[in-house]
Amino acid sequence: MNKMSTVIGFTFLNKVKAKSFTITTLILALLVTIGLNVPYFIDKFTGDDGPAAIGLIHSNQPELAGSLKAYQDKQGEGTTGFTLVEYDQADEQVLQKDIESGKIDGYLQFGEGTEGAFPTVTYISKKDSIPQGLQTSLQAALQSVKAEYITKGTLNDEQIAALTSPVQIEAMKQAVAGGEGAAASGEAKHEKAATINFVIVYVLVILFFMTIMMTGNMIAAEVTAEKSSRIMEILITSVSPLAQMFGKIIGMFFIGLLQIAIFAVVIAINVSLPHNSSVLADFNMDLSQINVEVLVFGLIFYILGYFLYATLFAAIGSLVSRTEELGQAIMPITMLSLAAFYIGIFSLAAPNSTLLKVSSYIPFFSPVSMIVRIGVGDTPVWEILISMAILIVAIFLFGWLSAKIYRTGVLLYGKRPTLKELRKAMRAYKI
Repeated sequence: MNKMSTVIGFTFLNKVKAKSFTITTLILALLVTIGLNVPYFIDKFTGDDGPAAIGLIHSNQPELAGSLKAYQDKQGEGTTGFTLVEYDQADEQVLQKDIESGKIDGYLQFGEGTEGAFPTVTYISKKDSIPQGLQTSLQAALQSVKAEYITKGTLNDEQIAALTSPVQIEAMKQAVAGGEGAAASGEAKHEKAATINFVIVYVLVILFFMTIMMTGNMIAAEVTAEKSSRIMEILITSVSPLAQMFGKIIGMFFIGLLQIAIFAVVIAINVSLPHNSSVLADFNMDLSQINVEVLVFGLIFYILGYFLYATLFAAIGSLVSRTEELGQAIMPITMLSLAAFYIGIFSLAAPNSTLLKVSSYIPFFSPVSMIVRIGVGDTPVWEILISMAILIVAIFLFGWLSAKIYRTGVLLYGKRPTLKELRKAMRAYKI
């Protein structure tokens, strides 16, 4: 145990002090920061300094122009995304001059229209298109004006607002007998928290894949480098192969936890920024509604999944004599981790699908699959426990197999051994 702790400490400190680890972690933290602030950057680079100033011409359709002005006044200053500058006549020279000087960004012009039909609306500006945000705001305002125009005063303001507002569809699971009230209340709470939990699951799946691939490749690369440089022959005289293998795996495990902690701090700092608070509110995400079970089980399945993949990476690394061959050798494990990642990502919209349920009991896929099912699905506790038990058994099985491969492979040089040669060599050692 003392020798293993020495290997753990050496592996951890050696990787933390490496420039490659620092640079990679900083780059990933920067990418996370940029991703979380994309809406803010878009807003800044598009030059959106405030509500657009829109010219409103009264001459063609004074009734519609008056209705649009009344709608804008009712909504309040700065809430519609645009302000109106009124013009009595459509004097193109005056309008063009005001656009050039920046007094208005463009102007609206109503067509003549036919009896009972809403006239065409034209937006004229320097550009041949309307910014997406402005178009959405104008469409909402004109929809209300259109409803008022067609009904001709038969509806009041509240009825017009109800008519133009979109129909909201709320998803709710059927309540079980004997607990309708409590079930409905619980489901309503679950729906409110679904958005933030969806985001957390998405982030957890990405972090799982990134850290598993990074730490796994580092384990395999370090074992291969020690073997190709013949340092392994010196190390093996003082530290047993098993102590080396599990010491490297545990040391890299702490590296992975350190990276996750760094990313968690980066995410927390960016989410708490003032300009991101409004973004969370717009997407109906409340941090107080985070499901703690998602974080707890996410950490548990990350730990179990890490040890399953790490033992395989170490075993494959011990069979390769040159670092140039490592990429090809670890390709099968890389494909398994990619399959687990894609199953989780593409099943976020269908957390109770048959594919996700089946993959929950396959050790290589279950860590990601169970994170998705627990976070955004409806998973009984007994299924979680069975999946966890299968994963633990698989870890012991593949850990035992990897230990035998590692103990045999670290002293095999030249071409990669065949399965027959490897099986024969493994029989000489007992774990």
